[in-house]
Amino acid sequence: MQSADLLKDKIIVQNKTNQNGIINETFPVLEMTCASCAVSVESMLKSVDGVKDAGVNFANQSAWVAYDPAITDPEIFQTTIRSIGYDIVIEKENQQEIKETAQEKHYAAIKNRTIWSSLLSLPIVIIGMFFMNMPYGNYIMMALATPVIFYFGRSFFINAFKQAKYHKANMDTLVALSTGIAYLFSVFNTFFPAFWHARGLHAHVYFEAAAVVIAFISLGKLLEEKAKSNTSSAIKKLMGLQPKTVIRILEDNQTEEITIGQVKVNDVLLVKPGEKIAVDGMVVKGESFVDESMITGEPLAVEKKANEKVYAGTINQKGSFQFKAEKVGAETLLSQIIKMVQEAQGSKAPVQKLVDKIAGIFVPVVIGIAVLTFAIWMVFGGDNAFTHALLTSVTVLVIACPCALGLATPTAIMVGVGRGAENNILIKDAESLELAHKVNTIVLDKTGTITEGKPVVTNLIFADEVNTAKLKSILLAIEMQSEHPLAEALVKYLHEEAVLPVVLHKIESITGKGVSANYNDKYYLVGNAKLLFDKGIIPGEELVSKIVLLQRQAKTVVAFAENNKIVAIVAIADKIKSTSKAAIQNLQQQGIEVYMLTGDNQQTAAAIAEEVGLKNFQAEVLPSDKAAFVKALQQKGKVVAMVGDGINDSHALAQADVSIAMGKGSDIAMDVAKMTLITSDLNSISKALMLSARTVKTIKQNLFWAFIYNLIGIPIAAGVLYPVNGFLLDPMIAGAAMALSSVSVVSNSLRLKYLKL
Repeated sequence: MQSADLLKDKIIVQNKTNQNGIINETFPVLEMTCASCAVSVESMLKSVDGVKDAGVNFANQSAWVAYDPAITDPEIFQTTIRSIGYDIVIEKENQQEIKETAQEKHYAAIKNRTIWSSLLSLPIVIIGMFFMNMPYGNYIMMALATPVIFYFGRSFFINAFKQAKYHKANMDTLVALSTGIAYLFSVFNTFFPAFWHARGLHAHVYFEAAAVVIAFISLGKLLEEKAKSNTSSAIKKLMGLQPKTVIRILEDNQTEEITIGQVKVNDVLLVKPGEKIAVDGMVVKGESFVDESMITGEPLAVEKKANEKVYAGTINQKGSFQFKAEKVGAETLLSQIIKMVQEAQGSKAPVQKLVDKIAGIFVPVVIGIAVLTFAIWMVFGGDNAFTHALLTSVTVLVIACPCALGLATPTAIMVGVGRGAENNILIKDAESLELAHKVNTIVLDKTGTITEGKPVVTNLIFADEVNTAKLKSILLAIEMQSEHPLAEALVKYLHEEAVLPVVLHKIESITGKGVSANYNDKYYLVGNAKLLFDKGIIPGEELVSKIVLLQRQAKTVVAFAENNKIVAIVAIADKIKSTSKAAIQNLQQQGIEVYMLTGDNQQTAAAIAEEVGLKNFQAEVLPSDKAAFVKALQQKGKVVAMVGDGINDSHALAQADVSIAMGKGSDIAMDVAKMTLITSDLNSISKALMLSARTVKTIKQNLFWAFIYNLIGIPIAAGVLYPVNGFLLDPMIAGAAMALSSVSVVSNSLRLKYLKL
């Protein structure tokens, strides 16, 4: 098991300002709505004097900046970013709360926009499709469509304008153009129908097409924001590991309750059984066992006595003790872990969704085609050149409307996530679901992932089968007096066998080694090998061979002696899950490289690896080493999935391309990870990879259906058939084709519901 103080030293070294005086800080970014926004923020940060490098992560709404504090500071960053319509949080206090509040407000705004645009669009569609000739129908539709377009859909126009300022185009550009032109064209036809009647044409309106596009695209944005809104909860949970109040010991041995923020270095604090330790420090009085699994990931609690170090966020077990605060606030080990997770999450390149990439090409092409169509008709259109030019260019924009394009990804993701949940796979990030099928390397944490994550008795071997029932009762009585985690495992084991304890005499706890007691004039001793040797108890050759064999199997051996003679040995281990071996072999058969990382010693790691059929493993690994190991694999071109269950895995989970948490692990691991396996069965990893592959396939099929209408429809809409047979596509038919593409996309996505995993 790795020592937490070794981890502490490693982290502190990693987070110091470098020798050139360059500071690397992470800031929450507000008001970003697309990947292009992230590019704009990043370019502005890099343009500031004194900034050596910067990066913006759209997925978790954060920016990291490496800068020279002698030249610039965060206030200048904030002023620069605000000049282009965004904002960053530079306050040190409550930074996360400010970000979360802004995200919640943004999500609520999108939800409100989606609901109202949908409610207002419904009657427009009903009138436009079934009651086109009703009195004042066009005016009613216009009245309903106007707030949808220019109030609930205003963000699309604002974002499109921002993109245009930087000579860029994205999904918002196409939404703004198509809905804006369709709306203005419809308004013209509503007020001036005679213009078309005089030319022998009907004055069609397309209010329903414009409004429905806003509603559908808003729904897609809502789904995207919902996935992103959970990314900050991991940091919030990490912060929640610290208690809000602590008990401080005063000079006259009186106590007072103070807030965590009032704790100062050298304060002496009292920790009661079951409480979380507030800050880093050193024990000055008392003894206990402390659960450090959230730091080291190892299941056994660590004994703490005078001059032993303790760390914020770890949990005291049965004893009470006093400790002197040495590191408080941002200097604690827990705070350093939080910082590392933030940096790992923010170090990824800005997310470019597949649809945004396609839209980046598609949008200017469609606009170009519409302009070219208008120009060609104006030159070669004859007597009705302007009429045909206007109709065909608007038809091109209407048929190219991105309704299906906007639905292609979110509908497939929505059904895929639901199908995963039915199979005990919780997926909270669309990006990881899209990427998982590319995984070719999987890194597994040992404790709680491959193994059960808690010590259990695997063997209870008696030297003689005579009086075993009586010896079990005595053993239970002795172990019930101990607070050691191994003793708890043995007590649980004997309770399950319905063993009842006897009444002991003269019980003595031997710190860190075991327990002795008297019963019926006999002397009994339970403890580790060192205790037995100290008492002059030497096991026989047969027993020695059994002990060696058990230790080779990565088991801890406890001896039970009666009157200086060993009468039984107990083997305690962190058991391998029954499904781990088969699951790992299945992954390897798929051509995936599987690695195991553990903080345990080399012998234990080798025994576990051999039992589950793994050749690739590393022992005595610190949490920061895990993240570095993942990064090294990524630099070799590997697409890496990290699977873990503890806080010690959170840094590596954040670093990995795809992060998977075991459902019975810590809340922190589950919040950092983008996927959670509820059953803790490693077979679910294969299911998750298969689900990813099928979902991505469905997304590609959806995009195909979304574009096939455009590939066929746009040339027809532009009038390519007119010289051949005089056919011009009615914008109304173009709107129907757009609707049909949406129906085909949704129907195709629903097929995922019947996928067998």
